[in-house]
Amino acid sequence: MKTIIIGGGAIGMMQARELAQAGVEVTLIEKGLCGQEASWAGGGIISPLYPWRYSDPVTALASWSQGYYGNLVESLEAESGIDPELSRHGLLMLSLEDQAEALKWAEQHKSWVDPIEKDEIYRLEPNLREGLKEALWMPQVSSVRNPRLTQALYQSLKNEPAVTILEEQAVLGVIIASGKVTGVKTREGAIEADNVVITAGAWSGGLLEPLGITLPVEPVRGQMILFKAKPGIVNRVVLCDGKYIIPRRDGRVLAGSTLEYVGFDKQTTEQAKQQLADVAIDMCPALADAQIEHHWAGLRPASPEGIPFIGAVPEVDNLFVNAGHFRNGLVLAPASVRLMTALMLGQKTPIDPEPYELEGR
Repeated sequence: MKTIIIGGGAIGMMQARELAQAGVEVTLIEKGLCGQEASWAGGGIISPLYPWRYSDPVTALASWSQGYYGNLVESLEAESGIDPELSRHGLLMLSLEDQAEALKWAEQHKSWVDPIEKDEIYRLEPNLREGLKEALWMPQVSSVRNPRLTQALYQSLKNEPAVTILEEQAVLGVIIASGKVTGVKTREGAIEADNVVITAGAWSGGLLEPLGITLPVEPVRGQMILFKAKPGIVNRVVLCDGKYIIPRRDGRVLAGSTLEYVGFDKQTTEQAKQQLADVAIDMCPALADAQIEHHWAGLRPASPEGIPFIGAVPEVDNLFVNAGHFRNGLVLAPASVRLMTALMLGQKTPIDPEPYELEGR
């Protein structure tokens, strides 16, 4: 069986890896370079922000993925020689107005969420701003250094004989004959396949429009900055009023993120850079002495309620979509990919596929 995957982000590369390991011949096609869009631009927190504010379908994917990430990262490092830097340092949440809902959610989902007070807050993060009296602590939350994760995935695929990677080769359209996919059109010509999977993030809907199919996935710009800080300045992921700071092993601290509905515009703005710096320094005043080393933007694929589309495209045989993960692409990716693989190969699904189906949404 030959399968084409359109889109070389984390989900597309994970999908190619899983299918190849199942004996499928895969061609991965990316309009630019693999792993350079939203997968590279995000923060890499292996948890939805404020997980109790999401619906059960998002929680189901996140829970499965969180249990699988350690094995995934170890396997990728062995396959590629690249450490994705999975760090189990926990998530500290400040200034919550819905703490009661958070604790209720944690009890229902058997998730470790602890209310903590001043002494414990500053034991965990001594450099936070003064005056904090209470917070929520999720000690089991991890983060991954997403550029290294995508590098590891890419190298793993380069080492896989069943996978062909075509970069800087945009797909111009999907080829349909008698209601069934037969391949795709590119500038270099047609490529035949038995199945096609669209994993093109915010660009996924555009590939379906010529077929008369509407996929409600839109781009949402997120800007981020990186502080070149000393190790130990920030030790945990800290979240406050929707913004966060994330420590890396070398001391650098990532701060994000904006939510901007500006279409396919990836330009950065000085206003956002200053806003992110101000918020980060307010959380951790010691960052005022650190240089802002980098400022960038990515386009998240937003879907209704943040529930991704995973499954077959109605009325077109052998055409599939795995897209629309919004802010949670990396945390939902392993479960989304495993679900898609199971659906394509007729295997038992790890979770109920119905909430993610395209039909009826």
